Amino acid sequence: MAKERLGFIGLGTMGMPMVLNMIKGGYTLTVWGRTKEKLKPALDAGAIWAESPKAVAENSDIICLCVWDGKAVEEVVFGPNGIAAGGAKDKLLVDHSTIHPEDAKRLAERLEAETGMRWIDAPVSGGNTGAEAGTLVVMAGGRDADIDRYRPAIATTSQRITPMGPVGAGQATKVMNQMIIAAEVAVIAEALGFASKYGLTCQNLPDALKGGWADSVVLQDHARRMIAAKYPNQGTQVLMLKDIGIAREMGKKVGAEMPVTTLVESLYHKLQAQGDGGKGQIGLMYLYAQKPL
Repeated sequence: MAKERLGFIGLGTMGMPMVLNMIKGGYTLTVWGRTKEKLKPALDAGAIWAESPKAVAENSDIICLCVWDGKAVEEVVFGPNGIAAGGAKDKLLVDHSTIHPEDAKRLAERLEAETGMRWIDAPVSGGNTGAEAGTLVVMAGGRDADIDRYRPAIATTSQRITPMGPVGAGQATKVMNQMIIAAEVAVIAEALGFASKYGLTCQNLPDALKGGWADSVVLQDHARRMIAAKYPNQGTQVLMLKDIGIAREMGKKVGAEMPVTTLVESLYHKLQAQGDGGKGQIGLMYLYAQKPL
């Protein structure tokens, strides 16, 4: 059976390695971006350049997105020469962006009403290293048949895709993912701040806790970078604030108490207010120490 033709828009930190893995997996990729030069690695690997999101849709069976936020998703899908303009009933849109669950529902309903296309909201977790290694985890909202249709393609760059319910459920699951990561980062930073003042050998902490109940990928990766004061110059802290903001809004909507998430959000706001938002999501360590521990 011939592989479905894939389209991809949003070849950034996550999207580019995902596209390269899909190409390695034998898929034909049609791509678009505002700056063609930034897509060079994908084009060099065999991806086909399209002049617009509409052209991506016209030349693809499944169109994937991995862009900044809900506003960007809406613009790419419904803006001038957007995906909807090249849509058709037999095509499928998969959104790997992290956006508000209610936005996912609204946009999916609009796309199906206008074109007949169905929608999967499929945010990912695992970071850039997971995208490069092909070990991402994907949480999906949408019809089971649509998710099953996409499984062979996403298997090239992930370890699994898990159905979580109807459209919007994938985004709601990603919100929980971000709540947990943010809380872990916050308490690890607090613990390391204490450890350094008490005189512990902080560099040994990840190894000391490895395999115990406090162990996690966040501890083994993020804590080591926090100890070394290796802060990435990127906007992940802004993204985390966006995601925590979605969590708090959804919590209010359904009447769910979120005292821990509220506190963590205030710490990220404090980091941003003191001018250190560029330190990334692990930048909370900068509230306790500004040099290697």
